[in-house]
Amino acid sequence: MNLTKRILLAFIITALLTSIGFAQPKIPVSEWSGKTILLVGAHPDDDSRSYGTLSMLQENGNEVYVLLMTMGNVGTKDPDMTRDRLAKIRRGEELRALNEIGIPKENYINLGYNDGMLEFTDQEEVVRRLVKWYRKLKPDVLFAFDPGYGYQKWLKADHRRASYLAVDAARAAEWRLIFPGQITQGGLEEHLIEEYMFFSGVEGDTNTWVDISGRHADRKFEAVSKHVSQFSSAWNDYEGSNLEAEDLSKEDREAFLGKMRKRVYGNKKEGVTVEGFRYYKGIPDGIGHREH
Repeated sequence: MNLTKRILLAFIITALLTSIGFAQPKIPVSEWSGKTILLVGAHPDDDSRSYGTLSMLQENGNEVYVLLMTMGNVGTKDPDMTRDRLAKIRRGEELRALNEIGIPKENYINLGYNDGMLEFTDQEEVVRRLVKWYRKLKPDVLFAFDPGYGYQKWLKADHRRASYLAVDAARAAEWRLIFPGQITQGGLEEHLIEEYMFFSGVEGDTNTWVDISGRHADRKFEAVSKHVSQFSSAWNDYEGSNLEAEDLSKEDREAFLGKMRKRVYGNKKEGVTVEGFRYYKGIPDGIGHREH
């Protein structure tokens, strides 16, 4: 085989592998309508990575749900903060954030586990609870932390566990003989999720960029700015309850809002504000395989 043929063959193989591993949605995300969308994460604010896309999907006639596994009741450096108080603060922040992007509070689900402890919870119990929600809501698309794609992705403890729990539950939900009581006694049906949008993965594996510029980026900014306890001086000293940005001192407020603007508008591709995902379509068994 001469050099030209070898180069051509290598190009064809590369193109084929790329098309397998990096399949774009046939219908752009901006045109999705009539779908049920479920985002699964670990903490209140984990969904903030996708607020712009979720805002767009909700506006376009999709039913969007957010399921978080923990109460986020540990993430603070305030020496006077308690778990119960922080859990209430984080819930309030999450609900106010979701309201900014049009998601009703009825579509927010929290499993109530303690922050930082997902690694040590009963895995079967968590998967069973997730499967029940999958079978009840019947999502067409699952948003979740990326568990890895031909590798194990390093994520901090709860995020790492959440990434695997989310996809393990997706695999279990399609088999009627796994947790059969949900079907025979609970009236649910097995359910197969075939589309996935993974966030917080390796940048080189991002294959879908959603243009959120304009009102969806603006709504994302308003939403992330509700998480005062996590990204402002309140992290170290939370005074009062249900704090909003305007409750901070001028200096702290400007620093906080500047950080949030960068978080939202600083993520650009070709000058456009975007959110990036690894889109996958297929059976759950192929989620982490480079060859499906």
